[in-house]
Amino acid sequence: MPLLLTATVLVFCTLYAPQPLLPLLAAAHGVPETRAALLITGTLLPLSVAPILYGLWLERLSARRIMALSVVLLGLAQLVFAMAESFSVLLASRVAQGVVIPAALTALMTFIAGRTAPERLATTLAAYIAATVLGGFLGRLLAGLISTYWTWPAAFWLLGLALILLGPLLLRLRGDQPPNTTRIRWQECRGVLARPGVAPTCLIGFSVFFVFAALLTYLPFRAVELQPGIGEDTIALLYGGYLMGIVVALASGRVTAWTGSQRGTIRLGLLVFLTATVAFLLPSLPLLFAVMIVFCGGMFLVHATAPGLINALAPDRRGVVNGLYIASYYAGGTLGAWLPGILFSQASWTSMVLAITGMLIVATLATRGLPGRRPFIKPDPGA
Repeated sequence: MPLLLTATVLVFCTLYAPQPLLPLLAAAHGVPETRAALLITGTLLPLSVAPILYGLWLERLSARRIMALSVVLLGLAQLVFAMAESFSVLLASRVAQGVVIPAALTALMTFIAGRTAPERLATTLAAYIAATVLGGFLGRLLAGLISTYWTWPAAFWLLGLALILLGPLLLRLRGDQPPNTTRIRWQECRGVLARPGVAPTCLIGFSVFFVFAALLTYLPFRAVELQPGIGEDTIALLYGGYLMGIVVALASGRVTAWTGSQRGTIRLGLLVFLTATVAFLLPSLPLLFAVMIVFCGGMFLVHATAPGLINALAPDRRGVVNGLYIASYYAGGTLGAWLPGILFSQASWTSMVLAITGMLIVATLATRGLPGRRPFIKPDPGA
C-alpha cells in the first residue's frame, strides 16, 4: 500500500507542479497569462472526457500494467517538459500528461480497492484522498522551492526520474485485475441525469472546481502584482492552505452528522468557499495566506461530500454517475483555468474575482435540487 500511495502522490505532483511557475514560464517564453494558463488547462481537459471515453480500452488491460506503463510515460513527459525550448513543446508535454493521468488514477484506485478488505475500505479511501491532496501541495511547493534555489527544469527532471524508477516497482506488485472502468453510453447518461438531484450535484461540482482552478491558476500573477520580484518559493507557499483538504476530507462525515444532511454540508461548504473567494479581493499578500486556508477548507468540504451524495442518488448506476460527476468536475476546472484569465488580463483581478463568484451563487441555488436527508455513504472507490 505505501508504494501505491507514493505513486498517487507523484501523479498529483505531476498534475499541479507548473502552477506556481506560470509567471516565470510566461516571462521566459514571452506569452500572456491566458496562454501560460494553458499549461494547466491542457492537462485538465483530458480528465474531463476520460470517464466517458477511457472505459472502452482500459477494460482490456490489467490495472498493474496500466499503472506501471502510465507512470513511466508520465516520467518521460516530465523530462520532455524539462528540456523544452519552446512554449509549444511545453504545452504538448502537458497535454500528453493529461492523456495519461486518468489511466494512472483509474488503475491506482482499482488496485487500492482490490487489495483492501471491505471493512478497511473507508479508511483506505480516506488515505487515498489525503495522498491526492498531499501530492497537489507537494508538487507546487517543491517546484517553487527548487526553481528558486536551483533552476526550474531541475524540478521536472527529479519528478520525471522518480516516476520512471517507480514503474518497474509497480510492475512487481502481485495481482493482475482488470481496472474498475465503466463504458458510459449516452442513453444511460440521459437517464441518470434525469434522476432527482444528479444534475444539480454535477453542476455544483463543475462550479466549485471552475472557481478553484481560476483562483489557483492566476494567484501567482496576482502575487507578482502585489509584490513585484516575489520568488517562486513564496508563491508556492501560498498553496499551503491546500493541506486543509486533508483535514476536511477526513472530517466531512462528522460535519454531515452535525448539519443533518449532505445538502446542509454542501451549503455550509459553499458559504465558506464564497466568503473566502470574495476575500481574495484584499490587496495584501500576507492576508491571502490566511484566506487560502479558509478557501481550501470550503472547497474540500463540498468536494468530499458531493461524491457520497451522488452515489446515494443512483446506487444502481454508480459507474455512470461517478463518470458524469468526474467529467463535470474536471470540465469546470478546464474552463476555470482559462476563461477567467481573459478578464484578468483584459480588465483586472477584481473583475475576475467578482465574475467567478457568480458561479458559486449558481451552485448555491442548485442545492435547492438536492434531497434534504439521505443516508450518508462513502464515495465509490471508482470515483
